[in-house]
Amino acid sequence: MIFRRKNTLSSESLRNGVALITDYDPTSRVSEEYRTLRTNIQYAKADDPIRTLVFTSAGPSESKSTVSGNVAVTFAQAGRRTLIIDADMRRPSVHATFGLQNNVGLVDLLTGDEDNELLQRACQKTSVENLFALPSGPIPPNPSELLASKRMGRLLQAVTGAFDLVILDAPPVLSVTDAQIVASRADATILVAPFGIAQKAMVAEAKDLLTKVDANIIGVVMTRVPETERHTRYGYYYDAYYSSDAKKKR
Repeated sequence: MIFRRKNTLSSESLRNGVALITDYDPTSRVSEEYRTLRTNIQYAKADDPIRTLVFTSAGPSESKSTVSGNVAVTFAQAGRRTLIIDADMRRPSVHATFGLQNNVGLVDLLTGDEDNELLQRACQKTSVENLFALPSGPIPPNPSELLASKRMGRLLQAVTGAFDLVILDAPPVLSVTDAQIVASRADATILVAPFGIAQKAMVAEAKDLLTKVDANIIGVVMTRVPETERHTRYGYYYDAYYSSDAKKKR
């Protein structure tokens, strides 16, 4: 069994954001693995390039914001004009990660007047060239309804026309319905499962819930893999957990 340890909810990323090793240490082995993940994402749909990509996890504090942020950096470093959207309105962290203000964001765009000038102002430049971030904005009382709204659909159309890739950092699947809603509207979805922390049954349930809304799950990223496991689990990011499903499709 590789899924054992019980996860605990952490507020560290809410206060300080997540570590962007791909930015501060781009020559590290971990950064190289993120670039390999970027390559796999690029070729996941060769005939129909991915323009909107969701990162989520089964439960909270399972590294999905760390992975989404670092993947966004690697795409920007490759010259792709990239936007990362904080779709986790209940526990937002993207603004803290990139050192940005969170006074105007996704919530304002979905509740106020549809204003292109406001959209441009809300999509803030980060310190990484080619990378922009759209924070969540003030925490609303009805995140699920906002994400399911027609306004959200129009917003995604607008930003995909302005950026090469739009990455959405979504809430955990089992906590609320938000991730299912966002994943159903995106080109692709990736589940993040930390080694030794994510519970196998919960990951399977998250996958089933996403499948029910026709989310296109292109793979699973397993994080925090010990060095002793890397030789046997290298290439962990795609079909690491659902390899049996993949074989059935072939």
